[in-house]
Amino acid sequence: MTLRDEFSAWMSANFCGEFEPLRGRATPGDEDAFPGLRLKWERKMGEAGWIGVGWPAEVGGHGATLDELVGFNEEYAKHGGPGRAGHIGETLFAPTVIAYGTKAQQDKYLPGIKAGTEFWCQGYSEPGAGSDLSNIKTKARLEGDQWIVDGQKIWTSLAMDSDYVFTIARAEVGSVGRHGLVFLLIKLNQKGVEIRPIKQMSGTAEFNEVYFTEAVCHKEDIIGGVGDGWKIAMALLGFERGASTLGQQMTFANEFEHIVALAKKNGAAQDPHIRQRIAKAYAGLKIMRMTALRTLEAAQAGEVSKEGYISKIFWATWHRDLGELAMDVMGADAEVLEGGEYGKLQKLFLFSRSDTIYAGTNQIQRNIISERALGMPKEPRGGGTVVSGHG
Repeated sequence: MTLRDEFSAWMSANFCGEFEPLRGRATPGDEDAFPGLRLKWERKMGEAGWIGVGWPAEVGGHGATLDELVGFNEEYAKHGGPGRAGHIGETLFAPTVIAYGTKAQQDKYLPGIKAGTEFWCQGYSEPGAGSDLSNIKTKARLEGDQWIVDGQKIWTSLAMDSDYVFTIARAEVGSVGRHGLVFLLIKLNQKGVEIRPIKQMSGTAEFNEVYFTEAVCHKEDIIGGVGDGWKIAMALLGFERGASTLGQQMTFANEFEHIVALAKKNGAAQDPHIRQRIAKAYAGLKIMRMTALRTLEAAQAGEVSKEGYISKIFWATWHRDLGELAMDVMGADAEVLEGGEYGKLQKLFLFSRSDTIYAGTNQIQRNIISERALGMPKEPRGGGTVVSGHG
């Protein structure tokens, strides 16, 4: 039995009963749904050994191949698995600490992630440092055996359910831009940390502001050294374009099928313009899959494909357009709240408006394509870069 078949059978047997309310939930724009049940689901996956499938065997993973990872993520989405409460720890932080951390750090942090009992969030963006991440103002100073951290992070996904945050801070007085930064690992449940949810127009609040007021972490809770923060932060963002993107696309496909089913049911499919837009959305899904596979194959070979440069702007624009299609298919019902709450397609429309902003705006993506992929002259600016959609 292949890993894909084994996992599919496990999902069929276990993703049911008390976990049924999670089916298709906790996707972007809905990530604050059923927090307690989601954490319980993570523990169940951990107990069965389904966390860290792509990690090397020597750190407790399965050492899965690219094909196996693709199958794993697609089966998860196909079964309607909820957005993963532990995905930031598993797919972003863990590969980073495996690649750049010490053995002691791996032994300290990986077991909790693998067991589904410890959760991470990402502290990158600040009010004045979004796309221009090099403009961060959060400061860190070493006193004795502790780092003392002061500053503010914003748009921090799932901070309200997390145990730790990995963050970058400025540790050299007078440093600017990419210089003098550190990559620190900070426990959130402490006196010096305050988390404030940010309520969005969709009614959800998966994003947060995180305030550090003399927050502390041990001097060993740094990956790399002083001045390495930028390098580590950018390496981590490289892991964000991994095989889990195929799972994201399966979620998109589920949303697309929901829209098609509604169009057939309410008669919107009879409109030739709607049919044309549905056909265009279907073609976009196929293009996304081909682009992702080519990008992943190149990454396995240690290369950066041209497709990798266009993937973010393509899926973000496609998903925003899908949200608009959903509203047009709903027709007048799109303006009505059932029970005073937004429905699934209404949330899709509202949240997808942000897709072309977070994880690097479309404008930033066009600069990246022109400069890095096409080799055009660089635009004069302050050395900013694309940041993650998780804060």
